Amino acid sequence: MIAITLPDGSVKHFDAGVTPMDVAKSISEGFARNVISASFNDVTVETTTPLTEDGSLVLYTWNNEEGKKAFWHSSAHILAQALEQLYPGIKLTIGPAIENGFYYDVDFGDKTISEKDLKEIEDRMLEIARGKHEFSIRESSKADALDYYKKQGNEYKVELIENLEDGTITFCDHDTFTDLCRGGHIPNTGIVKAVKLMSIAGAYWRGDEKNKQLTRIYGISFPKQKDLTEYLELLEQAKQRDHRKLGKELELFTFSQKVGQGLPLWLPKGAALRERLENFLKKAQKKAGYEMVVTPHIGQKELYVTSGHYAKYGADSFQPIHTPSEGEEFLLKPMNCPHHCEIYNSKPWSYKDLPKRFAEFGTVYRYEQSGELHGLTRVRGFTQDDAHIFCTPDQLDDEFKKVIDLVLYVFGSLGFENFYTQVSLRDPDKPEKYIGSLENWEKAEKAIINAAEAKGLDYKIEYGEAAFYGPKLDFMVKDALGRSWQLGTIQVDYNLPERFELEYKGSDNDTHRPVMIHRAPFGSMERFVAILLEHTGGNFPLWLMPEQVSILSLSEKYEKYSQKVLNLLENDEIRALVDNRNETIGKKIREAEMNKIPYMLIVGEQEEKDGTVSVRKHGEGDLGTMTPKAFSELIQQAIKEESKEFNV
Repeated sequence: MIAITLPDGSVKHFDAGVTPMDVAKSISEGFARNVISASFNDVTVETTTPLTEDGSLVLYTWNNEEGKKAFWHSSAHILAQALEQLYPGIKLTIGPAIENGFYYDVDFGDKTISEKDLKEIEDRMLEIARGKHEFSIRESSKADALDYYKKQGNEYKVELIENLEDGTITFCDHDTFTDLCRGGHIPNTGIVKAVKLMSIAGAYWRGDEKNKQLTRIYGISFPKQKDLTEYLELLEQAKQRDHRKLGKELELFTFSQKVGQGLPLWLPKGAALRERLENFLKKAQKKAGYEMVVTPHIGQKELYVTSGHYAKYGADSFQPIHTPSEGEEFLLKPMNCPHHCEIYNSKPWSYKDLPKRFAEFGTVYRYEQSGELHGLTRVRGFTQDDAHIFCTPDQLDDEFKKVIDLVLYVFGSLGFENFYTQVSLRDPDKPEKYIGSLENWEKAEKAIINAAEAKGLDYKIEYGEAAFYGPKLDFMVKDALGRSWQLGTIQVDYNLPERFELEYKGSDNDTHRPVMIHRAPFGSMERFVAILLEHTGGNFPLWLMPEQVSILSLSEKYEKYSQKVLNLLENDEIRALVDNRNETIGKKIREAEMNKIPYMLIVGEQEEKDGTVSVRKHGEGDLGTMTPKAFSELIQQAIKEESKEFNV
């Protein structure tokens, strides 16, 4: 008998050779029908894998990330089989599951494939799926595996196998199809009920542009047709909310090939929106005891050698700037923290002076590959809402919690209510990725976990996601479409204070090292605005809108009264404009709606006579008539309710 421990801690005993599916059936037949994948002692296994020793078993359904991964990986096998049937002689390479779906990279040789062929491939995939063919894993010797693919003339699989150790090689079989595979599949093809092939792209073998370019086919699949329909509807919504589309329509930002890829240009409305966001955070930061600083856009290479940034990022960043002085090199600033360390180092400090909180909206530059650039979410020049807190070890816990409060205030003020936190720790198996002593890392990691627990945060631990100089607490926000984004981050750092030899005089009159906290509630202004755009669909909170009110004049005759209303609103610091174009009122309303303007005031003969305005609200319609003063009070109250003060 072997003991199988389930996630709830319960232990069940079975004869050796029991399979995960047998265990699922022992729980309930209904549950077993939904089980599609499993892991045993943290290793992915098939639902038909015989278990021969004591261990911990986790059974996954479609509702688990691991279940989806197995589902989509299995679907990639079905895609590969369909392609082999429709295009004999092709060479398959790799076909993994990805965050949403799967892909397969294929060498089609002299055959061509286009978007119009995808429907036929989908139909063949569903035909295969309906056969309910079981997935099974079998071991193979290295010699047999090499022989199999050499006979096929598939140099890609041969290359993969040559890098594997004998005794670790397995194939996955279903129906008449076989593929080199590590494992992790659903029980049979019949579970796949809906398939959509999304796109075709080029991809270099192993991501190296020196290698041959392959054809990559992206797809997604579901256990129900309804799930696919809902997913496609969500994608359509995402297209409408794409920040690149909305940014252009709302005239917030643009890009120029002459300026350079990944270097956004903020238009007047976008610049004003950024300024409001900055002022919003500056106001809260001032209450929290931060002091604003300003640092240059460049720094001597030695600065980033000292910090460790050059060793980690130098080769992949913008190349050094050489000056007329021989041997003198500067770099575009990739991080603000080394500059802030030098600000701290500009004078001696006592423990009585700490904590010191230096904040800056500092623009940094990183050379992202052109293929990775994407609107405002991935750029080469971006502004971080950066701050660095220098404190004593005894102050660390309290300071970290205060930063959590500030991040939560920012999220609440901007409508990000659905989020969780991720404690990003070092990878214990790859110490070479990090700088600093093990002791300092352990102290920093413990401080973050303690603060997260004290604040009652819903967090999960991710190993290998730490920054190279310290662990961090990342805030993962879900937007209106349910997509997750990493926004705010807080990091504990014992390493940079050592590298920059930062000191303070303690109560014992000896010198000590401060602890450094890095924090950025927005992350970067560019990425934050992009995510906020997609989350709100361009309908920002009223206090943040570039234009809060559009005054729509029925004709030129009422321009003077329209201007009088405008002046009254502007005196109350309400952002408004007058639309007195020679257009129909219907067209003016439609355009104001398209431009996401929250309120429209219609002004005509009756309104001028009565000293009123007719009020419409974006997305809601007519709110009736009222005096301009009453409307001003209404909008000011709405703004007040939205923008709560930060309480320290």
